[in-house]
Amino acid sequence: MSSLALYFKSIGKNVAGYDKTPSEITISLQQKSIEVHFEDSIDFISNEYKNKENTLVIYTPAVPKNHTELNFFFNNNFTVLKRSEILGEITKNSICLAVAGTHGKTTTSTMLGHILSEAGVNATSFLGGISENYNSNLILGGSEVSVVEADEFDRSFLKLSPNIACITSMDADHLDIYGEASELEKSFKDFGNKVSDTLIVRKGLPIEALTFGIDENADYEAINIKIENGVYIFDVKTPTEIIKEVKINLPGKHNVLNAVAALAMANSYGISLPVIAKALLSFKGIKRRFSYKIKTDKLVLIDDYAHHPTEITAVASSVREMYPNKKIVGVFQPHLFSRTRDFINDFAKSLSLFDELILLDIYPARELPIEGVTSNWLLSKVSIENKQLSTKENLFENISASKAQVIVMIGAGDIGELVNEIKNKLTIEN
Repeated sequence: MSSLALYFKSIGKNVAGYDKTPSEITISLQQKSIEVHFEDSIDFISNEYKNKENTLVIYTPAVPKNHTELNFFFNNNFTVLKRSEILGEITKNSICLAVAGTHGKTTTSTMLGHILSEAGVNATSFLGGISENYNSNLILGGSEVSVVEADEFDRSFLKLSPNIACITSMDADHLDIYGEASELEKSFKDFGNKVSDTLIVRKGLPIEALTFGIDENADYEAINIKIENGVYIFDVKTPTEIIKEVKINLPGKHNVLNAVAALAMANSYGISLPVIAKALLSFKGIKRRFSYKIKTDKLVLIDDYAHHPTEITAVASSVREMYPNKKIVGVFQPHLFSRTRDFINDFAKSLSLFDELILLDIYPARELPIEGVTSNWLLSKVSIENKQLSTKENLFENISASKAQVIVMIGAGDIGELVNEIKNKLTIEN
């Protein structure tokens, strides 16, 4: 949503909006003269935006259906569009490169946007995370090409008209929307059918297309992977050629997969492999995607957006790979009651990969509580012995008492706003 706010501001529109809580993102918007308020009341909507003749309202489906301001706009017949609908309108006259998938789409799309920018392509990229290279989730360029995250939540990605697209993963998620995993799979297939030129999918997914993978005979394939000083080095075989010694400065094999997906899309668009490899080497990553907040010999603090069991497993495995001989504590804030309920056993399994676990209360986002679905229930299913519940107020005390050398804070709720506070206190303590 904030990338859209920045986009409309950049083309001379007046922009204002609501968010549930202040954050680094809302502060950065306010610094660019974009009004943001945090109380759901029509009294906070400036009069200039109460004129329905010249006001466009854009919302994310994450906003609850009983939201007072959103219903004011609906009830008074304003033009109200979902985020996906306006993205479809903005990008329909451009060559649209869309990245879909239950995991990996933010990193892959940001890598792709960076590759296009470094290659001098006339492109604008709308991203789901803050790129470390650009300190923004909008890479402004021209209107010839657009890069977007194709969001599967409530089938939003079916509003897009992609020319080139990839699907990184199709793990069950958003079952509060889809009901059955088979319905989610069907929506990804429907998305694939909308792609006009080239579709690339993770090897093994049940969709007919070009494939990407690691050592599994895919059309775009990473081979000969090695790690030197925390840098992944690998060769990539494409349908027509091989490029050797591609390097990325990101941890984990899942990021090798993301890099191969971005490479495949950029190459399909027409960018040469040497140009792509040079851009990948200069890619710095995304805030809250395995972001180092402290990195010393004595102490490491990592911040990550992971909120699905598959993502948590990827983060935990990457941390273990990087720090095999150090004690690792995971600090997790579950996101959504329905997701916690639907994947309770998978969450327990992935969280048990840490040496120690500190669990916060469930972040409700758009949901009301579900009886019996609590962090205490999740904690009871985690198999490691060293585990505990914590309030936000006691979090630093509990982290400090753990004596772990590696701290991993994960979740998609407001835990991201706690990270800098923990970082500052740990810096003073150490």
